[in-house]
Amino acid sequence: MKHGLRNYLENFMDKEPIFKDKMALQSNYTPEFISHRDEQIEQVASVLAPVLRLEKPSNLFIYGKTGTGKTLSVRYTTDEICQMAKEKNLPLKVVYLNCKLKKVVDTEYRIIAQLAREFGKDIPPTGLPTDEIYKIFYSAIDKERQFIVLILDEIDQLVKKIGDEVLYNLTRINADLHQSQITIIGISNNLLFTDHLDPRVKSSLSEEEILFPPYNAFQIQNILKQRVEVAFLPDTIEEGLIEKCAAYAARDHGDARRAIELIRVAAELAEREGSAKVNIKHLDMAEDKIEKDRIIDLVSTQPKQHQLVLYSIIHLANTKKESIITGEVYEIYKGLAGKMGFRPLTQRRVSDVVGEFDMLGLISVRVISKGRYGRTREINMSIVDQTKDKVLVILEEDLGLERTEG
Repeated sequence: MKHGLRNYLENFMDKEPIFKDKMALQSNYTPEFISHRDEQIEQVASVLAPVLRLEKPSNLFIYGKTGTGKTLSVRYTTDEICQMAKEKNLPLKVVYLNCKLKKVVDTEYRIIAQLAREFGKDIPPTGLPTDEIYKIFYSAIDKERQFIVLILDEIDQLVKKIGDEVLYNLTRINADLHQSQITIIGISNNLLFTDHLDPRVKSSLSEEEILFPPYNAFQIQNILKQRVEVAFLPDTIEEGLIEKCAAYAARDHGDARRAIELIRVAAELAEREGSAKVNIKHLDMAEDKIEKDRIIDLVSTQPKQHQLVLYSIIHLANTKKESIITGEVYEIYKGLAGKMGFRPLTQRRVSDVVGEFDMLGLISVRVISKGRYGRTREINMSIVDQTKDKVLVILEEDLGLERTEG
């Protein structure tokens, strides 16, 4: 086995590479120029520019679907502002926090402790009262005059995990500071996120709002061409592949990040089979692989209550020939929640969760009018049967449920 492995690795090294600079296809890569986001970058800059006059900018909420350039544009703008502040010797600090990170922002204690660490405080992972952590954080940022921009990326994930109390405290923090001022930038893929916030938090967080619209096929094509030029060696991409990749992504809500990931995975698959060129067939293979991986990752990272709602939908889909309605989902969910010792969510909250699954593309929801009997929502599965079976296994394992026959 060892000898065979050595041969495989040596053969791999002997083959002509496809990639020139694979980093250009990574999610943390910042291109020299950001295409098709001039208007949004200018809007972000106009909100934050007062900090260069040592005036506190308004809080800013940025929303739009995945892969529409939100994080890239914000970091590009704040990097430029930080550079100018440095040149002018202005007391500015930008802190970026991805709220999807596990063991960093999954409790109020951990998020405030992480923020305190950003300002040089050594905080234990557990053990102190939450009030004490807030005091340490406040004293750390208020020890000298400075302006702070706190970027909370995927802020909806933070609220989903721990509620909006921490946001309430952070948006009120300036009232307790004497020397420093903090501005919060919230970034969310969930267009309905602020609808579920405490009204006081919503008004504070959304002093300014900027919507990032999806990219169209032409824009994605243009973005891909720029990345491909940096990432790949000449003549390694089949003609027409970029256009097809852009069409795939435009069909899936204008997600440029997905298009870049798609072409990267296609190239990796081509490389594994020893092809000197990335062909259309590799793109089709990558599309299938990414879709399965994306769905499985989405499902496995959902909170238990959300997983139970999805399990109820799939259970119904496997036992009913006709479409499912939300009332049926709630009855199944409520029964299962009771058996498992969960406190059932309200029917309205379950309806919101169903809407989130629709937005994520796991299901499709259509509003049906029943005349004088009002309206209901009809639910259909959006994932193929093979993937649906895998999802069911994951849900049963995570929830500790016995295998059901559908």
